[in-house]
Amino acid sequence: MAARRTTTKRGAKTSNASKEELLTYYREMLLIRRFEEKAGQLYGMGLIGGFCHLYIGQEAVVVGLEASAEEGDSRITTYRDHGHMLACGMDPKGVMAELTGRIDGYSKGKGGSMHMFSKEKRFYGGHGIVGANVPLGAGIAFADKYRGNDRVTFTYFGDGAANQGQVYETYNMAELWDLPVIFVIENNKYAMGTSVQRSTKSPSLWERGAAYGIEGEEVDGMDVLAVKAAGERAVEYVRAGKGPYILEVMTYRYRGHSMSDPAKYRTRDEVQKIREERDAIEQVRKRLLDGDATEDELKAIDKEIKEIVNEAAEFAKESPEPPIDELYTDIYMDA
Repeated sequence: MAARRTTTKRGAKTSNASKEELLTYYREMLLIRRFEEKAGQLYGMGLIGGFCHLYIGQEAVVVGLEASAEEGDSRITTYRDHGHMLACGMDPKGVMAELTGRIDGYSKGKGGSMHMFSKEKRFYGGHGIVGANVPLGAGIAFADKYRGNDRVTFTYFGDGAANQGQVYETYNMAELWDLPVIFVIENNKYAMGTSVQRSTKSPSLWERGAAYGIEGEEVDGMDVLAVKAAGERAVEYVRAGKGPYILEVMTYRYRGHSMSDPAKYRTRDEVQKIREERDAIEQVRKRLLDGDATEDELKAIDKEIKEIVNEAAEFAKESPEPPIDELYTDIYMDA
C-alpha cells in the first residue's frame, strides 16, 4: 500500500475554530513560549545545568496535536521536550523544578531537562539519544494493542533523527503489526547545525513511509489549526486499527539547537523573516483580534501566563536540592 499524498499546503484552509478554542490555543502556546524564555534566563544565571533545548517557535506543533488527543493517549519525544510536558498538562512548577535539579521536580531533580516523566499524563520522556525514542514509542503502542484498548501513542522526533536506521526498523515493525502509533516528524529545518537540504535528497521525509506501506502527510506546523486538523485525521486513522501514520510537521525553531549553540549556520534575517511572517502565536492573535477578542482580553492572558511562569521559577528556586541518598532510589523496580 503506497503512502497517501494528503499534504496540507501552507496557507490551505483549515476548519473554523470558535473564539474559546482560539483563546485556549493562544494561552497554551504563550505558556510554552514564556516558560522557555524563563528557562533560558535561568540557564544564563547558572540555575539550570547540563543541556537545555528550547522549543521557542515550535509551539503550534504540540498544542495542535494535543488538541486532537484523548485522555489515556501517550506521548514520547526527544530532548526539546519542555513544550510537550506543558501541553499535556504537567505542572509548570514541577517541570521548572526538574530543570533546576530540585527535589520537587518530576524526576526528583535527577533527570533534568532531557529526562523527566509523568506516568499520570502518560508522558514517557525526553530522551537524549537521537532517534532512540522512536522504537520505544512503538513499544508503548504495542502494549496498548496487546491490552486491547483504543489508545494512541504520539512519537515525536526531528528531521535529523529521521535519518537514523532505527526509525526505519520501527516503521517496518509498526506497519507489520498495525501498531496504533503516530510518528510525528518535527521538521524545524536544522538537525543541530545541518540544514535538511544538506542532509537528505528526499523531497519530503514523511513519504519515506511508502516503502513500508505507511500513510501520512505534510502539514504547516506554524498554523495550530492546520496541525489540529491533521492530528484529527491521523488519530481517526490509527484509532480505527489501520496501523501507524506519519505526520511531517513543517516548523521552525528561533533559538539555537541548545543553549550553547550560537546558530551561525543561518542568518538573522532568515529567523526574523519567519518571526514576522509566520509566527504561530501571532497568527492566532491576529485571528482573535479580527474576530470577537479584544486587546484587553489578550493582555489579561499574557499577564496571567507571566505570573504562572514567574511563580514556577520562584518555586524551583526555593525547592531544596535532592539529598545524597536519592542517588540510590528509583534504580530498580520490583516486578
